[in-house]
Amino acid sequence: MRASLPTVEREALAYTVQQTYMEIFPSPTIEQRLDSLEAGSYVAVTCSPRAGVDETMDFTERLIGRGFRVVPHVAAKMVRDRAHLQEVMRRIVHLGVESIFVPGGDAPQPLGPYSTALELLRDIAEFDHRLQHIGVAAHPEGHPSIDTEVLLQALLAKQPYATYLVTQMCFDTEAIAAWLSLIRARGIAMPAWIGLPGVFDRAALLSASLRIGVGASLRFLRDRGRFSWRLFASRVYRPDAFLYELAPQLARPELNIAGFHLFSFNRVEQSEIWRRQFVADLRTTA
Repeated sequence: MRASLPTVEREALAYTVQQTYMEIFPSPTIEQRLDSLEAGSYVAVTCSPRAGVDETMDFTERLIGRGFRVVPHVAAKMVRDRAHLQEVMRRIVHLGVESIFVPGGDAPQPLGPYSTALELLRDIAEFDHRLQHIGVAAHPEGHPSIDTEVLLQALLAKQPYATYLVTQMCFDTEAIAAWLSLIRARGIAMPAWIGLPGVFDRAALLSASLRIGVGASLRFLRDRGRFSWRLFASRVYRPDAFLYELAPQLARPELNIAGFHLFSFNRVEQSEIWRRQFVADLRTTA
């Protein structure tokens, strides 16, 4: 399969997977699992309804102390008030954080006045934060309860406050390509980081996803018929086939795909070993 890729697509695929950064969620054992990552790697730290922003920032501080370049998630619904936001931003500046990711959050109800990412982004813009990058969430495969046009309008509204977008975990390369063409035509120019599932045991993924709040997305995927086989057909999932299918889109500069946001579900070592070998195999055939 590697040899069948045109050179430009193979090079684009190798480069883009090389740019992959990993998402983790706070847990008692996660720090030791990061030993498999290269020094200075980017690591995104989630913000769950259970743990909250403060725990995300505590982990961010510890991981920066170990030399990682950390992207904390600051979920809008988990910010209690303006004073809490001010404290979070103070810590971000103090730690020298370069990039944050601002989702709406998975909590059923907001803790304070911020019920959407856009509301929080507007207040963040008032701080002298010195951030180089601010990311927002995007949904190429849609959302179970939000109209596609509403999602597009929300993304357009966030663009003045953000510098990149991260997609939901995707399995449908045709949907990604069509969606990227659509948003570029609508004037959404932010670089796209594609949400990529890592190497995982199917049962472990389902358990972890329900625990950290993406169970609804997985149920949505399961109900989508012809794409669910990627997740449910075998005990262990690897994203190789998905990536080869996506390679032609990676070679299209007008789509502005920057890299991959890898959902590791804290299976860091397995996903990192796979990523390195995948890139090495592509370059061996160059």
